[in-house]
Amino acid sequence: MRKEVEKLWGEELAWIENKELKEQVTQTWILALKKSVLTSEDLQNIPFTLLVPNLKVSFMAHKRAVVHIAKESAIKMNIFFKDDLPVNMDVLIAGAILADVGKLLEYVLDKNKKAVQGSYGKYLRHPFSGVSIAEKCGVPAEVCHIIATHAGEGNMVKRSTEAYVVHHADFMTFLPFKDGLKI
Repeated sequence: MRKEVEKLWGEELAWIENKELKEQVTQTWILALKKSVLTSEDLQNIPFTLLVPNLKVSFMAHKRAVVHIAKESAIKMNIFFKDDLPVNMDVLIAGAILADVGKLLEYVLDKNKKAVQGSYGKYLRHPFSGVSIAEKCGVPAEVCHIIATHAGEGNMVKRSTEAYVVHHADFMTFLPFKDGLKI
């Protein structure tokens, strides 16, 4: 499974400088794949959200875009705001990579190989299951906070700077699809 995770996230995992955190992120994805009915190949094909009918953008295309957008945004924030609003790049990148890891438990495939919300996902959405998996792998609280707060559930708590960046990177690449691309 390690090779599958490295194939999914090789470039992005390499951006995490802290070796222990990089391993925790890798182990979280390994555990999620072990617990999931989805394969790494499925992640290249299933839509990133079930909230937009007939969506063609895959889970991995969306996830990688979110990580890249969050990273580039954080770089600019560190340049322009320096010590006034520092962004911890390792925490941000780890959180962005892990934000939707819980979808591997939330989603299943129906008889037509279409992604649908499974019975587990009806009770626990991916921010909750994602934190659960990440904690089992020793992921620190500041990264679990990003997983927990990246979606709408996070609107009820105070987000860290890193969590805001990931949340907005996620929603800016989701809402145009959800709300329709034309104005």
